[in-house]
Parts: sequence; structure tokens; C-alpha cells
Amino acid sequence: MITHLQYLPSNIVGFKAVGDITEKDITETVMPKVKALIDKTDKLNYLLVLETSVKNFTIGAWMKDAMMGIKHLTKWNRAAIVSDVEAIRNFTNFFSYLMPGEFKGFEHKDLDQAIDWVSEKE
Repeated sequence: MITHLQYLPSNIVGFKAVGDITEKDITETVMPKVKALIDKTDKLNYLLVLETSVKNFTIGAWMKDAMMGIKHLTKWNRAAIVSDVEAIRNFTNFFSYLMPGEFKGFEHKDLDQAIDWVSEKE
């Protein structure tokens, strides 16, 4: 399940992923909030806190997530993925070379730092 993180700075959108992640999570929770932020700020500052394995994302969830990324390709500004899995953080850091915008991985203990970075306080 993906839940929207509330009480974040108004220029970012954030989510927490726990357990199984389905296409419905992406289409009903993530996509509307992403669209609303882009409509408001004309850019995407995105935070994802992973408290589940990437293996728990269904194929449909991956496809919808990829489609969302492509649809808003020019709007990506900053994206942080928070995970204690080093490989996920490394992949996130590498993603900056492939996509417009900046991507950065953080450990769970550094969540506040991730929020500050995504919201461009840093």
C-alpha cells in the first residue's frame, strides 16, 4: 500500500510504500497528488519512503510508475528515495544521469535531511 505523506513542505509530494504495491496505489494515490503539485508549481519534487521490498511492486505498479515518469519527464526537479537498502540508494543516485532533474538516495535515519533536500532547503 502507498500512503500520501502529509505535513511536508508545500513544494514537495511524498509517499510511503509498505507491503504490496499495486497499479491501483499508483493511479489512485500517487498520480493525482503528483499532477496537483505540477499544476501548482510547474515542477516535481518527489519523496518516496520505501518500507517494503521492490519485489512487492506488481508489474502493473511498475508500468504505471514508469508511464508517470515519462509523462512528466520535463517536470522532474528533485526526487529522493529513502531506503536502508544500499543498492536502491545507489540506483537512485545513478538515475540522475538518465533523467532530467536530480535524484538522491537516503537512509531512513536521514529522512529529515531527505525532506530538506527535496524541498530545496539544501
